[in-house]
Amino acid sequence: MEIKSIGVIGAGQMGNGIAHVMALAGYEVRLSDVSQESLDAAVELITRNLDRQVSREKISAEARDTALAKISTTLDTVEIAHTDLVIEAATEQEAVKTKIFEGLVPHLLPHTILTSNTSSISITRLASRTDRPEKFLGFHFMNPVPVMQLVELIRGIATDEPTYRACLKVVENLGKTAASAEDFPAFIVNRILVPMINEAVYTLYEGVGNVRSIDMAMKLGANHPMGPLELADFIGLDTCLAIMNVLHDGLADTKYRPCPLLTKYVEAGWLGRKTKRGFYDYRGDEPVPTR
Repeated sequence: MEIKSIGVIGAGQMGNGIAHVMALAGYEVRLSDVSQESLDAAVELITRNLDRQVSREKISAEARDTALAKISTTLDTVEIAHTDLVIEAATEQEAVKTKIFEGLVPHLLPHTILTSNTSSISITRLASRTDRPEKFLGFHFMNPVPVMQLVELIRGIATDEPTYRACLKVVENLGKTAASAEDFPAFIVNRILVPMINEAVYTLYEGVGNVRSIDMAMKLGANHPMGPLELADFIGLDTCLAIMNVLHDGLADTKYRPCPLLTKYVEAGWLGRKTKRGFYDYRGDEPVPTR
């Protein structure tokens, strides 16, 4: 099946990035969210990011204008359902994702493929709440979507080969690289990355080092482009905690126990860059460690 139209559910950090790259690759994109304000903000951000690509001579002004013309926004679930491929990019909460898919099912076209951009939740379990588990796939983009080259493709137990091949073709059309992952908690990237972040939070919690020294140690000592606590703020501390909880619950291993300090930051609403405070305070001209 040739995919021409794509519905993206969620206009936040991941959703607007997915809409950006899909439109730039020539797909008709319908972007949805629960509020018009969120949709307007997403289109504004996509426009700024495309302008930046033009200024850096990554794309032409004509390509920018063509991409923007291919993006439409909607508050109507039915419009999203009437596409060839749906990519759910809502918050990392299984109940939220399940409700979205259950609302879509009555309106889907027979051939529509359903996918989730989940960072860690079982694809098999999400697919079981739909009428087409064979046409359901994990479609996990990395953040920031326009920059990062990897996309994880995760098959549920019932996902058929044509569905996988159709989504693999989309990844290739984007100029990105696909990694095929089995449907186990957190898949490949986050199974490795987020426990490392959690261990960095434990290192802070236990007083082994402060925020700045931990990040500097990993950047200069392990050649990481970004320190683990800085990266946690970029990802979102709520997302990091959600992934650790999925790992802890799904694998029943104490090595995946979320650090109490990570939980405390999330309870305080200090979620990182998106709330202006996390392990760093972003409200001034320069980020300042909060611990």
